[in-house]
Amino acid sequence: MRDVVEQLQRLGMSGYEAKAYVTLVGSGQPLNGYEVAKRSGVPRSTVYETLGKLVAKGAAYEVRGAEDATDYLPLPPRSLLERMRREFDDSIESLQASLPTIVAPPEAHLIHNLKDAGALLARAEDVVAASHTDLFLSIWPEEMKRLSPLVRRAVGRGVDASVMHFGPAEEVVGHLYEHRFSTPDVIMENLGCRLLVVAADRREALIGGFLGGSAWGVYTEDPAVVLMAVEYIRHDIALQIIADRVGHESLREFWTSDPEFTRLRAGRGRPAALLRAAGCPAPELPAG
Repeated sequence: MRDVVEQLQRLGMSGYEAKAYVTLVGSGQPLNGYEVAKRSGVPRSTVYETLGKLVAKGAAYEVRGAEDATDYLPLPPRSLLERMRREFDDSIESLQASLPTIVAPPEAHLIHNLKDAGALLARAEDVVAASHTDLFLSIWPEEMKRLSPLVRRAVGRGVDASVMHFGPAEEVVGHLYEHRFSTPDVIMENLGCRLLVVAADRREALIGGFLGGSAWGVYTEDPAVVLMAVEYIRHDIALQIIADRVGHESLREFWTSDPEFTRLRAGRGRPAALLRAAGCPAPELPAG
């Protein structure tokens, strides 16, 4: 019952209204105000006001009871949910038309920090859910479990999703490429944490890192940062495709022996230090 009350509150009912409605639904027969107060925990001093609000919303009906008293019946749950869905959809459509007309041009591109795993993943979900045309992700299995349903929905509505996945994927969504050159354990050793990059519609991006229970991240609409995030993922995907086409051993030979590649790899280990300085803790090393 507590969960149902909380969900009804999220959809616009007050706590008392939700408790009274759930009590009416669970009774199976009309109830008067005294009975609703006794069964629901709504104070007797406010129960009739609460029931009146439910009636005004169409979530309950007044009926004549014994001795011409007023009893109350609930709107059936299926009808209530359909009504709430219609009202919610109508509000969204109205806001989609009206909100953009009052938005002031930003004086600076939006950017904000994310301090924990919950906030980071919730913001990543926002980015994926808001995508309309294209979506780029560089992601590890731990985070993909949370984002996969939203990515699947995005693909279902026509979004072109490109996913760079570190390790085997439980489910292939969009254009998914497994990062095998270099292997995930080598990447983890170099970076020091699981890096998450999400970019949508070339207009917003999220970059963060996870290690154990700790996380850090940043969200931005800065076009330069968004461009770099998209190109980072595109080039990583391109390297995986090249490795598959020419052979991993051949590419690895170039990677380890060519002087230009050697020069580019000279900074190996620095990303981990920089990320740790930004808030991602150092990985725990095995004893000995």
